[in-house]
Amino acid sequence: MNQNGNNVAMKDSSFLDKVLSKIEKAGNKLPDPVTLFIILSALVVIISAMCSAAGISAVHPGTGKTITVVNLLSQDGIRMMLNKAVTNFSGFAPLGMVLVAVIGSGAAEKSGFLAVLMHKVLASAPPAVVTFAILFVGINGNIAGDSAFVIMPPLSAIVFLSMGRHPLLGMFVAYAGVAAGFCANIALGLSDALAYGYTEAAARIIDPTYATSPAINYYFLFASCIILSFAGTFLTEKFMAPRFAGEDISKYAFDSDSVNLTAQQKKGLKAAVLSLLIAILAVIFFCLGDDPLLGDPKTHSLLAATSPLMGGIVLLVSILLFIPGAVYGFVSGEYKNDKELFASVTEAFRDMAPYILLCFFCAQFTSYFAWSNLGLVLAVKGAEFLKAMNFTGTPLLVGLIIVSCIINMFIGSASAKWAILAPVFVPMMMLLNYDPAVSQVAYRIGDSITNPLSPLFYYFPLILGFARRYEKGIGMGTIIANMIPFSFTFAVCWIIQLVVWTTLNLPLGPGGNIFLK
Repeated sequence: MNQNGNNVAMKDSSFLDKVLSKIEKAGNKLPDPVTLFIILSALVVIISAMCSAAGISAVHPGTGKTITVVNLLSQDGIRMMLNKAVTNFSGFAPLGMVLVAVIGSGAAEKSGFLAVLMHKVLASAPPAVVTFAILFVGINGNIAGDSAFVIMPPLSAIVFLSMGRHPLLGMFVAYAGVAAGFCANIALGLSDALAYGYTEAAARIIDPTYATSPAINYYFLFASCIILSFAGTFLTEKFMAPRFAGEDISKYAFDSDSVNLTAQQKKGLKAAVLSLLIAILAVIFFCLGDDPLLGDPKTHSLLAATSPLMGGIVLLVSILLFIPGAVYGFVSGEYKNDKELFASVTEAFRDMAPYILLCFFCAQFTSYFAWSNLGLVLAVKGAEFLKAMNFTGTPLLVGLIIVSCIINMFIGSASAKWAILAPVFVPMMMLLNYDPAVSQVAYRIGDSITNPLSPLFYYFPLILGFARRYEKGIGMGTIIANMIPFSFTFAVCWIIQLVVWTTLNLPLGPGGNIFLK
């Protein structure tokens, strides 16, 4: 890639590279993301007025209530857009998490701690092993909620850079794992519980006694973690890495000679690692006991959404990065006083200024889209369309995945989509003798695959902001072009896995079968 974010043509470009380069160039011709969100916001306002005037509506399959499109050009709509502009911005979920994380990551990165540590630990590791590790951790990142989107991409960029590889490749690998592999995990998380709640309610439309557990997809998704990690690693090393070959990474301010540490820097690294271990042990200590400090006050669960561990995961990670970053800076001589420490953190915030600006307009768009009910109506119409196709067997499962993929491009909330789709698809597939667990896993696959492709996805502006720290002129086309191979690969792997699972009638998880008994 060059300074403008365009792919560098290679002598023996593969067919894949040529296709992706065309997509990248076309995508980068789109307006600046800020301009794009302004245009999209205006379109939502205009379309909402047109659809409202036309009387377009849909019946929510779960509640039976009629969903009407709200006219944002009405007096109430205009007043709401004006009154809520500031709260839309301040309440934009990713923004707060990002800024909290930057406090710690800024200290750890600007002091040089992360680059030196990663190089020392990973310099001799085979590239494929590191790629696999990043994908595996990223795919399982949903256990900690959305914090993985904030932490993994920039950290992985530093890991790749410290190994002499292109930082954007590392960033894209991590983003693909976190976003496209979002539903897969080796441990149950909040997303499993949320999905199951809607599945159970929808299943009781047919069987009022239906009840199992949030683990109904566990076996399938556990296997997915391993399958997707291997597939993503093969894709990265065989096809994606050559797209970044031959690039001069010295312009990214990483000098491999800088890791030949002085005695003082070695002392700083040892002190920083020791401080990190002590901090981690402190967190573990607060997780111990029957009523842990970081556990839910009522259930004492560490993984509950209301537990301090899960609710404060971004702050905890920021602290775990800030402490060794500060220790390394002071002991190595990088920082002479606290003013220099916080000046480096301020510099990290300065790097995020374009992202903060983008968040304002992204927040307005997502709020307008939610207020208008256009997304809800689209989701209901999409579900009705698939039901009208009268598919059965594998075509039905693939159809559900595709519908979920398409709707996911417009509605970010996984629970909001499943609240609409579950009352349609779960009963429909139960009447075809499919267990509700099958409907749920097919939906969750589709809901993950297109996450990294949609510019409307909450964290798309974030990855764009991170990428622009390395390439100022990078555009949305570059992100999308490099995500398409991952999304396609994950989709193929997941569909094959689901077909094999259903053909062999393997259990999807505890209490989750393929067919109703």
